[in-house]
Amino acid sequence: MIPSIVRSALFVPATRPERIPKALATGADAVIVDLEDAVAENLKRDARDHLDAFLTGDSVARVLVRINAPGHAEQAEDLKVCAAHPGVIGLLLPKVESAAQVAVAAACGKPVWPIIESARGLAALAEIAVAKGVERLSFGALDLGLDLGLTSGSAAAERMLDQARYALLLHSRLASLAPPLDSVFPDFKNLHGLAQMVADARDMGFGGLLCIHPSQVAVVHETLMPSADELAWAERVLAAGASGDGVFVVDGQMVDAPVLGRARHLLQRAGQAAA
Repeated sequence: MIPSIVRSALFVPATRPERIPKALATGADAVIVDLEDAVAENLKRDARDHLDAFLTGDSVARVLVRINAPGHAEQAEDLKVCAAHPGVIGLLLPKVESAAQVAVAAACGKPVWPIIESARGLAALAEIAVAKGVERLSFGALDLGLDLGLTSGSAAAERMLDQARYALLLHSRLASLAPPLDSVFPDFKNLHGLAQMVADARDMGFGGLLCIHPSQVAVVHETLMPSADELAWAERVLAAGASGDGVFVVDGQMVDAPVLGRARHLLQRAGQAAA
């Protein structure tokens, strides 16, 4: 079962099966075994065989799998292996551009996380979000930026990508999905830059981030963890709200239902981090 709160989802290439247990030991909320971008074309079958062997030999491990994209020759076999193993608890579907493509992946009985990576995918986001089997959304900033002709890393490109982020947040909410995950931060040695990106994603309403290196997991969790002041405020709000009054005052500010909801969300997020 996928955790209800996913802050970090860590990729590990299926060509390196010895790294899967190490990834599971990082404390990441989810581990994604990658059969797609991290695997060269001539190694696709070997990668899938490695995943199959790992899951056959470890009945406890629970992973998600990024399968190959719609239209790829290996996707059907990817889905067969994923369907055969209870250790696969979800699928990341890359380069998705329609609800019909989601249906193909969802037919194996696993929750699907579509990754929006093209203009067509972004344009079809409304139908993709409500497709049967979809649990949460994410996007690939590098692929989407390339398809849109953006200059990677520029402030102008980020302004455009923020519009994609807004679309993911909007359609996640409309479809009652779990909070979306932001794209990867490629410069895995720049932990300060990562923390800034995670803080922005947090303040935008994203649940967390796709990660490409184990060192990123702790930074993501720490940045998403509410501060001591925020938690103390949340506890005061909920304690005052126990009176049952519809509107009341805490720290000189009016508190109503939306503020109570934020307090509960902060404590929930902190509880998940502590666990």
